[in-house]
Amino acid sequence: MNSTNQNLRIVLAQLNPLVGDIENNLVKIKKAALHAKNVLHANVVVFPEMALAGYPPEDLLLRSEFYDRINLAIDNLKQFLPDTYLIIGYPEQNHIGNYNSAGVFYDGKIIANYHKQLLPNYGVFDEKRYFKSGKKPCIVDIFGNKVAILICEDLWQKEPIQQAKISGAEIIISINASPFDLYKPLLREEIVAERVKETHLPIIYLNTVGAQDELVFDGGSFVMNSASEVTQRGVFFEESLITVDLIRENSALLPKPLEALPIIGKVERVYKALVLGIRDYIEKNHFPGALIGLSGGIDSALTLALAVDAIGKERVHTVFMPSRYTRQISGEDAKAIAKNFGIAYSEIPIEPVFQSFLQSLSNEFSGTSADTTEENLQARCRGTILMAISNKKRYIVLSTGNKSEMSVGYATLYGDMVGGFCVLKDVPKTLVYELVNYRNSLSKTPLIPQRIIDRPPSAELASDQKDTDSLPPYPILDAILERFVECDQSAQEIIAAGFDATIVKKVINMVYRNEYKRRQAPVGVRITARAFGRDRRYPITSGF
Repeated sequence: MNSTNQNLRIVLAQLNPLVGDIENNLVKIKKAALHAKNVLHANVVVFPEMALAGYPPEDLLLRSEFYDRINLAIDNLKQFLPDTYLIIGYPEQNHIGNYNSAGVFYDGKIIANYHKQLLPNYGVFDEKRYFKSGKKPCIVDIFGNKVAILICEDLWQKEPIQQAKISGAEIIISINASPFDLYKPLLREEIVAERVKETHLPIIYLNTVGAQDELVFDGGSFVMNSASEVTQRGVFFEESLITVDLIRENSALLPKPLEALPIIGKVERVYKALVLGIRDYIEKNHFPGALIGLSGGIDSALTLALAVDAIGKERVHTVFMPSRYTRQISGEDAKAIAKNFGIAYSEIPIEPVFQSFLQSLSNEFSGTSADTTEENLQARCRGTILMAISNKKRYIVLSTGNKSEMSVGYATLYGDMVGGFCVLKDVPKTLVYELVNYRNSLSKTPLIPQRIIDRPPSAELASDQKDTDSLPPYPILDAILERFVECDQSAQEIIAAGFDATIVKKVINMVYRNEYKRRQAPVGVRITARAFGRDRRYPITSGF
């Protein structure tokens, strides 16, 4: 290796791999590396954490054949671009155990290998299930420049970067698969700024991009200099190749400053995360299109808009299924929004199906009065129709329930909860309104009619029904749910914050009581720090 202390041109490959698709991930890596070398004139090309495997591979990591295929890809990479440094994340299996690794490929071999030291085992992460912890820093001499490699969680604590500094590092390259939530882009930069202040080392932070089931990875890779200033920031929610020039100045290795792209606003971040989550789930699972039950309400309107932005209007089909309780305004608004977005629209009244069910059940229901059973039956008529169309056309049903409803069980199992993907599963109702207003702001003429936004929400399963018949107003409900679900506050703490005790206890009881429904709900995009699914696991049967 050369030791001339020359300037470096590093290209960060912010890519979207597919979990388990090792061969095609390899193709994507090689294509990006060739472009980085031949067009962008890179000395070093860096790829994200687990770039070869995709993240998180989960229990694929327990299969020996998975590592066999990883090893074949690694052998291929050893012979690829031998005069260019490639830093690539992958799972490694050796005689000691399995590791979350980063290899440095150069001159036909792996010249250095780093094992992730801090294995996250909280929230959506369970890396201790699969990997052993690394113990040593990794410093690579690249043309006389001392470059240290870290992997994701290693930056969130002091020890790994301190090890690297003590070992002579002049700059840190951190490869990451850091999932998105509402505030994560800001938090990442705060954490990296802390590490810079402690070590006075510049940090290059590369994040993966794309969606994997409920997780979204937002990209937004950045470079921070030794003064904790962001000198470059990549795009969010898109694949990109980011050129970073490192220059020698007064014996220090410094990132050359460029104009840093801004961190986009909160509502825009969420909207783009939802679009990416839908697109990747549909494309990576090879669905030809999406099917949505359109009600004329705000949740299905937002789901429609997101689906169109994700996969195009030609691949989105909607069905309006009125009942005896459906107001005329709902039909008008459903038809209007479908027309505004230029998508396929069908209308199938559920009254004949509903009557058939009632007739079939007449003996069983004899001597009883109408209650929520009949309301739920209407929702299940709609669910059956949607799934029948889905089976026939192979379109995935996008269910439209939001986090507020999922939290308290204000949804019908096997009814409006049916579907393959629940777009708004982690989106509180109050945020739904913000997202709709944001989407309307993108068009010269609002595509989602204002009266959909202004109307009091209703399931329309009974005469003159409103959500507030069963639930507190959504601003109050969402505030209580955020404290209870996302912040783990107790009833006493929430009441002490000024909320009505009766309402708080009712809401919390509903959350506990409806765990069984959430376990049977489709997967959906995670956008908060505590979503139902991977990072909130409560028992169904419990006396707590």
